[in-house]
Amino acid sequence: MPRPYNRSKLFLLLTSVFASIINSVFASVVSTGNFSADFHITWSPSHVITSSDGHSRSLMLDNESGSSFASDDKFLFGQIDMQIKLVPGDSAGTVLAYYATSDRPNRDEIDFEFLGNVSGQPYILQTNIYANGSGDREERIYLWFDPTKDYHTYSIFWNIYQIVFMVDWVPIRVFRNHAGKGVAFPRWQPMWIKASLWNGDSWATRGGRDKVNWSKGPFVAWLRNYKVDACVWKGRPGFCWADSGGGNWWNQRKFESLTWRQRRLLKWVRKYYLIYDYCQDTNRFQDEPPRECSLPKY
Repeated sequence: MPRPYNRSKLFLLLTSVFASIINSVFASVVSTGNFSADFHITWSPSHVITSSDGHSRSLMLDNESGSSFASDDKFLFGQIDMQIKLVPGDSAGTVLAYYATSDRPNRDEIDFEFLGNVSGQPYILQTNIYANGSGDREERIYLWFDPTKDYHTYSIFWNIYQIVFMVDWVPIRVFRNHAGKGVAFPRWQPMWIKASLWNGDSWATRGGRDKVNWSKGPFVAWLRNYKVDACVWKGRPGFCWADSGGGNWWNQRKFESLTWRQRRLLKWVRKYYLIYDYCQDTNRFQDEPPRECSLPKY
C-alpha cells in the first residue's frame, strides 16, 4: 500500500522547486534604462553629469580630478552595450575606460581603454583581459571612423565559450575559453560594469611622451543608451552557467564561436587596423608568448 505524502516535506520540495524557477527566470536582466537607477558615482560627483531622464551621462577630467561610476549589480556572463562619444580635440594623455571587473586581488577584468591623441592623430582603442589576476594581454587598434564626432556602440559579449569585443557590432577581438588547456579564463568571478575618465599621460599617448595639455580642458566624454543583457549575480554560479533554461541565451551552443560573417569582419579589422598584439611581441615575452597565442581563436 503506498505511503501517504508527508505534507511538510512536500511543501518544502515545492517551495524549493518554485524558488529555483523564480531564480532562473530572474537570472537574466535586460536594461536599456536609467544611469541614475542602475549605476552609482564612485569618483568626483561634481565631474559626473547625468541627463534629467537618466538616459545619458558625461564624465569630466580637469587638473583637479577625473571621474567614474559603477553598476549597482554584478554580472556573470552576458552582453553589455554602451554608446560612447569620446573627448574631442587635443586629448593626449587622457584615458576613457569602459570595462567589467571583479575588483579583487586576483581579479578578472575585460577592458576597453580609449587612449587620447594629439589633434589630428587617430584615437587608439586598447583592449585587455585579466584572468585570475593575470593581465598583460593588450591589443591595440585604430578605429575606422572619428569616435569624437558621434556616438558608437562598444560591446562586450561574454559567455562560457569566449569573450568578444565589438565596435558597432563588428568583432575586433576574440579570447576563447581554453581553461581545459591551462589558460586562465574569466568564468567564476562576477563583475561590475564601470566607466572612468582619468589622467594616463605617464603611458597612454606615444608611451607617455605626449602629456595632458590642461589648457585644452576640461575634457569630457559622453555615454548613453547602455544595454545590459546579462546574468545578475545572486551568489549561485549555476544559474549563470546554464545554457538557455534560465534565459541565458548567450550560453547557447550557437554562440560557441563566431559566425562565418563575424570571422570575415574580424580578419578585416586585424588586417587593416591592428597596430599591436601582445602575442606578436617577441621582445616582451622573450620568444615565449603566452600559451593562448598558439591556440585557435574560434
